[in-house]
Amino acid sequence: MTRLLRIASIILLILFCSGRLFAAGFRYGIDVLDNDGCRMLSGKRVGLVTNAAARSADGTPGYRLLLRHGVNLRFLMAPEHGFSLDREAGEKVGNAALVDTLKVYSLYGDSRKPDPSLLKEIDVLVFDLQDVGVRCYTYISTMKLCMEACREAGITFMVLDRPNPLAPLPADGFVLKPAFESFVGAAELPFVHGMTVGEIAVLLKRNRFPGLSLKVVKMDGYRRSKFADEFDGFRFMPPSPNLRDFETVMLYPSTVMLEATDVSEGRGTDAPFRMIGAPFIDGAALKKELNVHMLPGVDVMPVVFTPVSGKHVGLECRGVRLKITDRRSFDPFRTSVALLLSLRKLYPQELGLSRHARFFDQLAGSSRYRNMIEDGRSIGEILEAARSEVREFESASSDRFLYP
Repeated sequence: MTRLLRIASIILLILFCSGRLFAAGFRYGIDVLDNDGCRMLSGKRVGLVTNAAARSADGTPGYRLLLRHGVNLRFLMAPEHGFSLDREAGEKVGNAALVDTLKVYSLYGDSRKPDPSLLKEIDVLVFDLQDVGVRCYTYISTMKLCMEACREAGITFMVLDRPNPLAPLPADGFVLKPAFESFVGAAELPFVHGMTVGEIAVLLKRNRFPGLSLKVVKMDGYRRSKFADEFDGFRFMPPSPNLRDFETVMLYPSTVMLEATDVSEGRGTDAPFRMIGAPFIDGAALKKELNVHMLPGVDVMPVVFTPVSGKHVGLECRGVRLKITDRRSFDPFRTSVALLLSLRKLYPQELGLSRHARFFDQLAGSSRYRNMIEDGRSIGEILEAARSEVREFESASSDRFLYP
């Protein structure tokens, strides 16, 4: 009888623990650190790379969570757009100070790499930023430079992992070639890469920084089969000024390449990256041309807008607005190719690909994409060329994932 009671107690304990784990559901890396009382940082001098969007599941700013646990937090560092996310893309950001008297050092000012003299003051540099799953988004570039600086300083680099919002979408787009490396393309990844910042950090350590002391605080309950906003506990905070909602994040890889053309990507309007246009475009004609490509999961409609900043400021622009109708079938890179092919066909001179070739190639990761657009190659040829590169990347990095 006593033995049966012991077995029953063990079963109940297992069920209780399993229930607790299940009940915990999804947790960011910062929440996992919080749940452990930040013991991994106990006795360490710490710096934190972050911004106002990096919060815990209950909305607490990450730096305040660390301070609450008594972490010896010496300073913060902020990437492009600044800590408060009030600076536009490409706008230089200076140093600042928080109400809490913590100094905020800019990683998008005179230098984009942490100052070695600052790293001498700490033992661990913690990275906690929400990425958007697209290679040209510069938070990955900031992370890479931080990793390089930490290796040189001989200190630990710690990543508090966060979801890739676009994780269920297959990796797609051309893979970055080393000759085209820049701040809008710092890692040899597909354009839409499907990885979390923690997974990218592990890949960078292996390929670029083997001597680096790296720790990744993994998320709990994360699965790549879900979009980020499908997790209970996910809190959407705009990661930069023009990515204001989740649908914009999903459309971003489809329209961001237009930054390197004379077509507006919607900056200076209430729907950046959700609509595109220029004074020389006929929206109805562009919609008709796009319909030829039968793009899955997205509707296209003519639109007229007047930007208050950015390209064509103060001028009436005509173009199209995109609306996702089925996120599971939506193909952002196919949509990008269709937009560029359609614009090149209708407005070969006005599009300005040749005028912006260098920037376009940096965003694309190579000159191959631009050359195929300018040559008028078919959408099928371009997609297959990109996907052959993705297959090579996936074969060479088959162990790149940390999550099921």
